[in-house]
Amino acid sequence: MRFLIVRHGDPDYQKDALTETGRKEALALSERMKNIRADECYVSPLGRARETASYSLEKMHMEATQLEWLREFAPKVQRTEKIGVAWDWLPQDRAQMPYAFDPERWTEYPAFQDAKVREELDWIYSNFESFLENHGYQKDGKFFKAIHPNNDTIVFFCHFGLECVLLSYLLHLPLFVLWHSAIAAPTSITTVVTEERRPGIAQFRMLSFGDTSHLYAAGIEPAFSGRFRECYTNENERMD
Repeated sequence: MRFLIVRHGDPDYQKDALTETGRKEALALSERMKNIRADECYVSPLGRARETASYSLEKMHMEATQLEWLREFAPKVQRTEKIGVAWDWLPQDRAQMPYAFDPERWTEYPAFQDAKVREELDWIYSNFESFLENHGYQKDGKFFKAIHPNNDTIVFFCHFGLECVLLSYLLHLPLFVLWHSAIAAPTSITTVVTEERRPGIAQFRMLSFGDTSHLYAAGIEPAFSGRFRECYTNENERMD
């Protein structure tokens, strides 16, 4: 089995739509996706993801099924300075959080408990687990049982925060670390495949993360959405 996890294009979060840059990115993405032989496509119910997907789906001659759990990770958390998404913590604050780097206990932090982050996480994991079982793979501790092994290609059009949740489940990686140590640029593609070295036993392996080669092929520099200043004095880059 092969998963292509595609982040939406450069967003206008207020309108839940794409910016002009995002539409150009989505068009460049579609030129790559038209050559993908996908078996099934799924999309977040949010507008920026659906708009991104529409360009590719038209050229792929496919439709996508909306899945509610592919929406962006929803809980809003009271951070040190303001209320915001669960994964946007300043390094100096994150370093002092108990269990921040523990893959199981990080949600015990009071701000996460108040925002019901664990409940949201378990809801997504549960839905993804059912999805995988319906497609032939059953989680068994740190690996998967290949009940009905297959070479299907599944495409998810979704969001960076949610993408990391899915990767944490498939690859057994600490989610809170993924959120803060990686970035999938707008319209980037992450590819994850099964490996079955013994009959009936599978693991997932990431072949590429956040691939934006289609943007460079189109002469487009990846948008900065989701990232922050590389140097604090870089005034042309996002600070907050």
